[in-house]
Amino acid sequence: MGIASSAQVDHTLQMSVDDIGFMLDRLGRDCSPLQFLRELTQNSLDAIYRTESKTGNIVWDVDWAYFDLTGIYKLCIIDDGTGMNGSEMVRYINNLSASVHPQSHSGNFGVGAKIAAATRNHAGLVYLSWVGNVGHTIHLWRSPITNQYGLQQFTLPDGTYDHWGYLDDAVKPTDWIMEHGTKVVLLGNNDYDDTMAAPKGAPSPSRWVARYLNTRYFRFPDGVNVRAREGWENPRSDTDRNLQRKVTGQEPYLRQHSSDSGTVDLMGAKVHWWILKDEPALSQNSGFVASAGHIAALYHDELYEMLTSRAGVARLQQFGVIFGPTRVVLYLEPASSPDFIIESNTARTSLMLNNEPLPWAEWAAEFREKMPVEIDQLMEQVSAGSSSSDHRQAIKERLRLIAELFSVSRYRPNPKGTILMDDDNLTAGGKGASSSSRGSSQQAESGGLRGSGSGPAGSVYGLFLASEGGVPGEGIRGVEPDCKWVSLDEGTRTQGDIEDRAAKYLPEQHLLLINGDFRVFTDMINRWTTAYHEIPGVESTVRDVVREWFEQSLVEAIMGIQSLKGSPEWDFTVLKQGWSEEALTAAVMPRYHTDVAIKRSLGAKLGTLKSSG
Repeated sequence: MGIASSAQVDHTLQMSVDDIGFMLDRLGRDCSPLQFLRELTQNSLDAIYRTESKTGNIVWDVDWAYFDLTGIYKLCIIDDGTGMNGSEMVRYINNLSASVHPQSHSGNFGVGAKIAAATRNHAGLVYLSWVGNVGHTIHLWRSPITNQYGLQQFTLPDGTYDHWGYLDDAVKPTDWIMEHGTKVVLLGNNDYDDTMAAPKGAPSPSRWVARYLNTRYFRFPDGVNVRAREGWENPRSDTDRNLQRKVTGQEPYLRQHSSDSGTVDLMGAKVHWWILKDEPALSQNSGFVASAGHIAALYHDELYEMLTSRAGVARLQQFGVIFGPTRVVLYLEPASSPDFIIESNTARTSLMLNNEPLPWAEWAAEFREKMPVEIDQLMEQVSAGSSSSDHRQAIKERLRLIAELFSVSRYRPNPKGTILMDDDNLTAGGKGASSSSRGSSQQAESGGLRGSGSGPAGSVYGLFLASEGGVPGEGIRGVEPDCKWVSLDEGTRTQGDIEDRAAKYLPEQHLLLINGDFRVFTDMINRWTTAYHEIPGVESTVRDVVREWFEQSLVEAIMGIQSLKGSPEWDFTVLKQGWSEEALTAAVMPRYHTDVAIKRSLGAKLGTLKSSG
């Protein structure tokens, strides 16, 4: 083997991409449908950062020049950043992992817009860019012949061909670009696509661009003005409806519409929290921001993994915000260090901590322990309207009589069963692999401990579990959860939460929230209120009795599932299915015995129907 004298010579044949079109399409599927808005906005921000003043404008608008010629709306983004000449655009736009900025795992990848935008605009992205008051253009598209992405070839005025060309000043957006800047036009998948129309499922369709950018960015740098067109189908002279809305990110809205705010330090993160004012905009939703309670991760002034509506309520409740979640906003900002590396995934849909998902559950547990006093006070204020269970003692007394039934016997396979089981599941410490499967029996013959072939228990100490002696144990018995009845009228349940479900169980707080609006409960109340209609004011008594017996069914369901804990067939994932909203709803659907119990209780309180008539 020869050794180079002055410098090493690398004769490696570098890897190439055989079908880059297929790879781009696959990567594009990992991006959220509106991710291209972020990527192109970030490119414009970077271009403005490269100017001497580091200030400028970014505008999402209709390409009015295209509309005037064709009558078709095409979305475009315009900035007055540094711009690029033709050869620079060929280099940076037509290379998958190329960027004006240095690439890094925590910063710029050089793939964002090419993946997020090009894969959703097969007809192309037209780049028009000015440097030194000279315009240049390229057209990135997906060839309908080869299905490959690349630059469309132009026929130049002199009859020659190239992949970039000069621009006439007539197409320059002079309202925003003077000597330098860039405009990118999104053509969609064909010439007739209306790319100003909100993609299917986008929130706030009339303000979808502003809405996405506001909920993706926490704030924009000072000196950068970001705007987005709305009401574009109205006459351009109607500036009250056809206008460019200022995009600010979430911070200005939260600052203006919150009554309290603060931060809580957690292990590896900081929680920024706000309590929103109880005002009409909270329930009406302003449309261009996330105006009600939600939760997200915050990193470099961008928001990731934002959860709103029902999903947001569920995560906020995991963080201990049980009541009033529509008025609480939590942003968790991970702390980066040499030992805790924070970066986004390639599609920039989520953040990763040391290449793992963010530890939401651990942060939630710690935040519950450090709950701000102001949020506690808000919950107390809201929960004052909830129907705290006063049935607990009666239910507890009944369950005491059958306590032994909640100490479920140990699961054992049926020796007469027909299903064959893996022997490893029958051995506490696992069964060592045979010598033939190891390739050597020396360790077993010398009396050494079994190695990595052990069964599921995974610890060598499983070999020393004793069958007798030690501290006698007892079967696992469920503990009664705390129960609260919630409803929309009382303000203790938010629209969409536990919607048409019987209950929700929060295992972290061992709390059962029971939906007083659930139609099975209200139907039973109506049934017995009608039966006792001759007694004035009977509905409150009936409601109390009906809720008590349905609450008993739900409490037993939770305790019964808990008693299965510890069985290999009932790990935490399966347990969660057992106390899911759907499973708890199923638990109250058998009504014969519940109806009999309600009839007996009402008879004791109100007299039998025969005597009351």
